[in-house]
Amino acid sequence: MRAKSLALFGTLLVLAALGVTVTAAGPAFPYGVAAGEITARSAKLWTRADHAGAVTLEIARDVRFTRMVARRKLVAAAANDFTVQAVVTSLQADSAYVYRFRQGKPVSRVGRFRTAPEAPQDTRVKFAISGDADATPAAGATGPFFNHFEVYARMAAEGNAFNINLGDTIYSDSGVGGTPALTVEQKWAKYRLNLSLPALMQLRAAAGLYSHWDDHEFVNDFTRAEHGDELYRAGVKAFSDYAPVTYRSDDGLYRSFRWGKNLELFFLDERSFRSAKASAGGGCNVPGGGPDLAPTAPQAVRNAFASLVPALAQPVAPACLAAIADPQRTMLGTRQYDRFTAAIAQSAATFKVIVNEVPVQQFYALPYDRWEGYAAERTRLIEFLRTNVKNVVFLATDTHANFVNDVRLQTLEPPGPVNSGILEVVTGPVATNTFAKEIDATLRAPGTGIVITSLFFKPGPARGVGMQCAAPDVYSYAEVEATSTTLTITPKDAAGKRVLDVTGADCGVFVVHTR
Repeated sequence: MRAKSLALFGTLLVLAALGVTVTAAGPAFPYGVAAGEITARSAKLWTRADHAGAVTLEIARDVRFTRMVARRKLVAAAANDFTVQAVVTSLQADSAYVYRFRQGKPVSRVGRFRTAPEAPQDTRVKFAISGDADATPAAGATGPFFNHFEVYARMAAEGNAFNINLGDTIYSDSGVGGTPALTVEQKWAKYRLNLSLPALMQLRAAAGLYSHWDDHEFVNDFTRAEHGDELYRAGVKAFSDYAPVTYRSDDGLYRSFRWGKNLELFFLDERSFRSAKASAGGGCNVPGGGPDLAPTAPQAVRNAFASLVPALAQPVAPACLAAIADPQRTMLGTRQYDRFTAAIAQSAATFKVIVNEVPVQQFYALPYDRWEGYAAERTRLIEFLRTNVKNVVFLATDTHANFVNDVRLQTLEPPGPVNSGILEVVTGPVATNTFAKEIDATLRAPGTGIVITSLFFKPGPARGVGMQCAAPDVYSYAEVEATSTTLTITPKDAAGKRVLDVTGADCGVFVVHTR
């Protein structure tokens, strides 16, 4: 049996062990189906056809398709890499649907989704979130370098109302190697590569899936100011062809979704409108090297870690700190910031969950691409939320670790920590280098990522950041449940077990109570 067949067989065994039913797609529609942008009355349905031409979408209330709800005629074209999408409306709230596609006689696998409850409905809602998934094989290999997306399989097995695939849904510039995907055609190929793994197809077919980008849909640490509009347009085109999402040039991917009385999701677009990073001009570089690893950490803290990173003994360039603090620099852009803050302040949902591409909590290490690197707007947003919005939580990926903490206004700066009372849970990755492995590679010292996490991220101020959970070396997702009184968040690993902290203890379950 060839290596590729063995790899696929091994993946199917893993999925079966997790209790996930896998239906072979056969030669037709080999990249599966997906339902996105779920509301109480609508959904956006997706597949990729085998060739150009007519495609029929069928939506029903039963798996035999005897209770047909709608039938749509679509056209697959090379201009969209033969992907087709359709928004289906006039659906019933809080109801289960099935759907499939036909192209001639061949039929796709059956996908499932459930519409959201109406806003007044007091309903328990469960969902899972993760991101950062790279299926790139090593040179000369046939299977993926990191894993077979077991996290996605476990998310699918949870039986959630919906799931979220948050950011780095491909790696245009994979750390595994190969030619960076910069054109639309090259990025299409990356999406097909990821979708060749059964676990991702299962996740997309099992329930509604909200998809969102981060930087690697474009290139690492992407900003339009630094990398240009041509690359941005290529990333937007390829992503919106392969993910059923709603994109508008003036709003990017900013949007919100209400799930009954107890939950509203706000998806922030943190790539389309942000300023260039403070490190972009080289003003934050250390002598003879790249950007300073912890420019916003107080010098006393930097000195304490200078034995591990000698460059930290040197003071940070004033121009670097000024750029980070510059109030003219923005993460969201004026229009998105104003729309989002007005909408979340007016939301009547019990819990408001901000789906955050990059973490907003404070942990100092390489802050340039995160909210910490846009310090003035970060402070402005946190102050607004804690003053005007109750029961708000941030969920994020991007950092390739499980980091849970209060979104503090400050942590190590004199005279001491200032909490916001807002929790952020960072989770993932699905399949890429973990945070610990990245630190090891950056410092060229195996084990350093775990050491730094143990000595700095976990201990409380003033010794460290004092994270409630710091697990930097595990493939993971967060399982979330919203009720009328609590929002419960449980970091889980690829086997569905609770994530263990760097101390070896259970990270636990994080419960946010209404106030």
